[in-house]
Amino acid sequence: MIRVLHTGDWHIGQTLRGYGRHAEHAAVFARLTQIVVEQEVDALVVAGDVFDSQNPSGEAQRLFYEVLMRLHQARPEMTIVITAGNHDAAGRLEAPRPLLDAIGVHVIGNIRRRDGAIDIDRHLIPVRVRGEIAARVLAVSYPTAACLPPLQRAGEGAGSPIVRAVRILYAQLAEAAEPHRAGLPLVATGHLHVAGGLESEGAERRILVGGEHAVPPDVFPATADYVALGHLHKAQHMLQSHVRYSGSLIPLSAAEQPYRHGVTLVTLGDGPARFEHIPVGRPVPFWRLPQTGDMPLSELGDRLAALGLDPAMPLETQPFVQVRLARTGLGPGYRAEVDRIAEGFPVRVVDVRVTPLAQAEDPVAGGELPVRLAERDPEDLFRLAFERSLGHPPEPAHLEVFHRARAEAERA
Repeated sequence: MIRVLHTGDWHIGQTLRGYGRHAEHAAVFARLTQIVVEQEVDALVVAGDVFDSQNPSGEAQRLFYEVLMRLHQARPEMTIVITAGNHDAAGRLEAPRPLLDAIGVHVIGNIRRRDGAIDIDRHLIPVRVRGEIAARVLAVSYPTAACLPPLQRAGEGAGSPIVRAVRILYAQLAEAAEPHRAGLPLVATGHLHVAGGLESEGAERRILVGGEHAVPPDVFPATADYVALGHLHKAQHMLQSHVRYSGSLIPLSAAEQPYRHGVTLVTLGDGPARFEHIPVGRPVPFWRLPQTGDMPLSELGDRLAALGLDPAMPLETQPFVQVRLARTGLGPGYRAEVDRIAEGFPVRVVDVRVTPLAQAEDPVAGGELPVRLAERDPEDLFRLAFERSLGHPPEPAHLEVFHRARAEAERA
């Protein structure tokens, strides 16, 4: 029996409306270390997006290497496989490879080829149990344009040439891996959006080359016992239950407040793969006010007071709050008023939503009834305009710039 722990989308260095997440990441990594010991894990697979930025801070990089060392110290025989995601700089991630190899950490960036053929020795990682190879991990990073075979080789046919190229890439990897399998379990990785997966608003980029967004789940090798996916932050499996996202360790946007974040424990070697979701508790609460529906702005102070929080609570432990407001009677400066009210309480308001207009009343969506701009949340208008212009929602970096510009305007 082989036990593989699947995680991903750590996004070390991420901020949420300007609030750092370092303390939260340190706490969930401590829990991750406990889990690998408690579950006697043989291999840890991190399916991309280690960092939130391709140029992570020194503090973020230090935390990453500290957790790798602690994991190794906790389970010295455990194999650790890390692949680059679309948020990662693959070359930067791979740079310390000689040092990481010494502690059983295999970091895989872009697809490596020799004389045009897949360098399978680089991508097929053995998992050893008591010194013997017991399984293998086919480690595949986010498929950049440089990773994919030339599009002209993808042939013609229905659907996207990008998706066909991704399919060819995985077929090449599977073909190169097959002679080395020797009947042992195979775990394949991927960092992309698989069709049918639920994405969270404002946190996940639409990432495939050329604007293509999703691939069908059958692009992965049919010989794989389990497919460990990264990119989507909600723990979920596809139509084929062995093709699974572990989800992120903490909520990375307000849209992820309802998620059950955690890791996936996969058991191999005795029939079909078995897996279970292991929740990882949130170091910081993330609340929605009110829990259902919405409320007038006039109720916000009373609802925050009812939480009964200690006013001396340190900033890094203060709960994140999403506020849901009723549109009726809401003035144009409501966001500044929300911040003013919240300043008196130990909370961090990271999202304010207003009851959406009915489609028939929304002139931006093609309705007939006029609506004053003052009645629209500026962020809603920004999101609408951005998507209308570029064909996809704004990314977190765009929203951060918008929030800074909005704050400057409201202070002026």
